[in-house]
This record gives sequence, C-alpha cells and structure tokens, in this order.
Amino acid sequence: MHTIQNLKALLDRGHRLPLPDKVLINGNGVNFSSSLTVDKGKTYRFRISNVGLQHSLNFKIVDHQMKLVEVEGTHTIQSMYSSLDIHVGQSYSVLVTMDQPEKDYSIVVATRFAAKKILVGSTLHYSNSRQSLSSASLSAMGPADELDWSIKQARSIRTNLTASGPRPNPQGSYHYGLINISRTLVLESSAALVKRKQRYAINGVSFVHSDTPLKLADYFNIRGVFKMGSIHDQPRRGEGGGIRLDTAVMGANHRAFIEIVFQNREKIVQNYHLDGYSFWVVGMDRGTWSHASRREYNLMDAVSRSTTQVYPESWTAVYVALDNVGMWNLRSEFWARQYLGQQLYLRVYSSVHSLRDEYLVPKNALLCGRASNMQRPIITP
Repeated sequence: MHTIQNLKALLDRGHRLPLPDKVLINGNGVNFSSSLTVDKGKTYRFRISNVGLQHSLNFKIVDHQMKLVEVEGTHTIQSMYSSLDIHVGQSYSVLVTMDQPEKDYSIVVATRFAAKKILVGSTLHYSNSRQSLSSASLSAMGPADELDWSIKQARSIRTNLTASGPRPNPQGSYHYGLINISRTLVLESSAALVKRKQRYAINGVSFVHSDTPLKLADYFNIRGVFKMGSIHDQPRRGEGGGIRLDTAVMGANHRAFIEIVFQNREKIVQNYHLDGYSFWVVGMDRGTWSHASRREYNLMDAVSRSTTQVYPESWTAVYVALDNVGMWNLRSEFWARQYLGQQLYLRVYSSVHSLRDEYLVPKNALLCGRASNMQRPIITP
C-alpha cells in the first residue's frame, strides 16, 4: 500500500508513479462485494465523482439509461446516456429509473485511455431479485477507448437554459457569448528532465513553491517572494527550449473577461482545474488551436464548470469572467504532474482595496514565512 509520503518520495527521487492496482468504488475494490438495493419503478439520483490521481473513468449501469441533470453545480440538458466518461476532478449527477426486470445488474467502472485497463464492478440489486451476479463476464464490459466518441459526448453536455434558480440570465443582458474577450491565454503542457529528475511545466515554466504562501506575500506586499509575469501568456518556442523552475504567477485585471486555451501536444488525456472560478467550456477538438477554431465555439449554452479535460494531441477552450479578486491556483488535476510543477497562480488584482471585492485575512489565519510578524491591515468598507 502506498501512502502519500511514499508517493512524494518516489517523485522526489525522479521516478514516475506506478500504475494503480485497482479502481475503487466508495473505497471498495473487490468486484461485486458491495451492492446497492433499489425498488422497481423508483428513480434514484447518483452523484458520481472521479477523485483519483490521474485516470479517466467510464461509469455505466448495465441495461439502464442515465439521465444527466447536473455537472459541478450546473443544471444540464437532460440527455440520456448508457455510459459516461468522467475525468479526474469532475462530478456528475444522473437520474436512473429502475425499469428493468427484477434481477441483479452490474455497475461497472473502467479506466479510459490508459496503458492498463482496470475494471471494478458493484451490484445494483432489485429488492425482489432472486438472480445474483458473478464477476466472470466483467472483463467483457469495459468500453473501447474511442477518442472521437468521448469528444462527441463531452460536446453534448450543455447547460439547461430553462432550469435552476438565481444565476446569470443567458437570455438577458448577461450572456457569455456576447462579451468581448479582453485577453487570450494559450497554456501548453510539457515534460522534461531537469537535473536528471522528471519535471512538468506550463508554457515552459515548472512551478516551485516559495518560502511564503503567495496570498500572504501579495496581501502584505512582501517583495521577492514572486515576480509578476514570470510565465508568458503563450508558449514561446525558439528561446532555448526546455523547462525552467520558477514560482509562476500570471497577473490579470479584476472584471476582465478572458479566453484560456489548453493546448495538449502530449499523447495522454489531461485535466485542469481553476480555483475560485467556474468557466464556460466553449470548445474542444483534435489538433492545434488557432483563431479559426473559434468558429466551432458553443456561444449559447456551454456548460459552466471548474474542471475540464483536454484530449490527447487536442485543445480545449474556456471563457472566464474574472470577478473574484485573489491569488488563484490553476493546476493539472494529475497529482504527480501538479506536484512536479504543472501549475501556476493567477493573480486577479483590483487597485480599489474594498471589502466589496475581497475580505480581510481572517483573524485566525496562520501567518508564516516572511509574513510571520506582519500586522493585519484595517480596511473600511
């Protein structure tokens, strides 16, 4: 069994993480040893989250259709799916009606786009069932790694414009598809050895932690902890290549409306998360992003979420309204890549220091590093 300390030590020595032994469902990795009892005719809500370290998963309930109703807080068009690809850090809610003959059915979770196919099964047990399952046929239930199928499914997940409570009104004065983009960021991952150890980077910069938390350094205006502009808006080729180590911080203006393009030239699925925000996933496709790619964008009902996948040798574009002042982490959801540098901080800045935009540091916050002896400022509303 690997502890987090063991995994960190392995990465610190320059090695890669081993392949996982198994997939777990609610902590259980033995096929069909756990079951969920249901009543025929009733509809149940399943909340499905991928909290793994790096692998995309496919979820299905054999012979049952799943009605997708929510993605990370966004009510979706209620489309039906026989299985769902769920990437690292993502969550889905589905409704499943128990409308099949009363027997036991497989709940199957399988890795996707991985070097080693791993499956795990649980049992959906109808309360009056007298026919039990065996795990003998489980190996035949995994989905094929069809990239185009997965991209098509991801594009089909859209916002339900007629559902939900208070939110930006898509049909009213606020519509993300009608707002002018003030800035475009193209973020490209890379991998290389630095001093004979594996490192990962965004736009050629592999993140290293400073001796003081960045938010405290920014809040108390402590110099020398980080440098604004230490990472470029776009990948720079022809500047010596390779990867450099730095505390990557990118500046941005409060209330700007920006476009972020995640470009993936590697042969694996990648996932990115942005703290403090939800973003509209407006487009994704194979190949290299260009300005012409904007013709494919969904500017009407794109889903709003905080984590998105980027398929192998493909791109994903998102729109973000920077309405939240602070120092926000943008990172790979692959834990090993994040730990070894594939992350940056987005500093959303306002020259107006107001409690309307940002609260004070809490009184019980621990001050450390170069901020240990700082006095907490007082700001009047």
